[in-house]
Amino acid sequence: MVTVRQSLARLLGVAAVAVGVVVPVAPVLPLAVGSVHAAGLGAGGEYHPLTPQRIYDSRVDSPGPKAMNRFIPAFDIPLRGKGGVPSDPAGVLAVVFNITVAAPTASGWLNALGTDGTAGEASILNFSAGQTVANAAIVRPGADGNLRIQLFSADGGTAHVLVDVFGWYSTSASSDTSGARLVPVVPGRVLDTRGSNTPLGPASSLTVPIRGVTLPSGAQIPANPNVVGAVLNLTGVNNLGASATTFVSVTPDPAVPSALPATSNLNLTRGQIKPNLVIVPVGSDGTISIFNEAGSVHLLVDIVGDLLANQDPSTTTGRVVPLSAPFRVFDTRLPGFGATPISGNQREDWSFADFASSVTIGGVPVGQQLGVIGNLTVTGSGFLDFGTTS
Repeated sequence: MVTVRQSLARLLGVAAVAVGVVVPVAPVLPLAVGSVHAAGLGAGGEYHPLTPQRIYDSRVDSPGPKAMNRFIPAFDIPLRGKGGVPSDPAGVLAVVFNITVAAPTASGWLNALGTDGTAGEASILNFSAGQTVANAAIVRPGADGNLRIQLFSADGGTAHVLVDVFGWYSTSASSDTSGARLVPVVPGRVLDTRGSNTPLGPASSLTVPIRGVTLPSGAQIPANPNVVGAVLNLTGVNNLGASATTFVSVTPDPAVPSALPATSNLNLTRGQIKPNLVIVPVGSDGTISIFNEAGSVHLLVDIVGDLLANQDPSTTTGRVVPLSAPFRVFDTRLPGFGATPISGNQREDWSFADFASSVTIGGVPVGQQLGVIGNLTVTGSGFLDFGTTS
């Protein structure tokens, strides 16, 4: 079991072995290995891209929206065998998906985990009444191949839930070694339509190069076909005169009128400025496509990492070692953390070294790690930046 000592870690996240980066947000179970030596990992922790596909939509797949109440009602949906995810339980470590709450009748939050996982206080989504909100998640299915979705609201009510699949991670039991490793980069902005004052209009797409791109830091994404996916932060600025309620989709290939995207990564009401993490396959030409459904919206894209295939199987570089369960390790609202909000222009330090040293598999330390990504929630207005101190 992958564990992390809560007294040392102050950020919900998952860790990557050696010089890999982590993947975001959600509870997943560990790699099926008894040690952390590279020879024991096999194909474990490698990403396999899938053409984005919607595998669940409560507006279509079940009669009526899902219930919310203070007792955290839950419902299960299948993950394995859906959207291109293999059916073999021995091969699937985790599934990469985007989950959306639509038309909630009250404020609340959502969590998602394998059906045999243990839920904590962590949340993937927080939403207000009437607000459509999406977030990326990586979750290992339960032993039955299903995902358990929890919806909570102190005020009761209902909400719709949508799930779009973008890929999966293999376990060490998988015989397929053609997966990709997650390689971190210093986050760099590669698109900002505000600079040229050319927002993306309704039913329109734009293409963003990934392979071979040079980032502001000087780092370069490899230009070869081994780059099969990208980890991005996508921000929509939807406060223009021609803006409208819309959704934004990121896909490996451009949308065509006869086959508009059936998945989404970002949902925006008029006047909103909102980001979301995106893990997406890269098209055969080394680019990704971004589609806007309605109105005019400015878009910002920051590359956080790339997914690199055909790496040395004897190394651990870039393999993902997710935590076995979600838990909240930092909450400024609680007395233990001062019960004081972080004020403007204030910095809160967190020790990555302590976090890395606390992660174990079966009691054995994972060892050197280079990155971690968690789910950060901000209450109130403003923006939050997360990065290194050097």
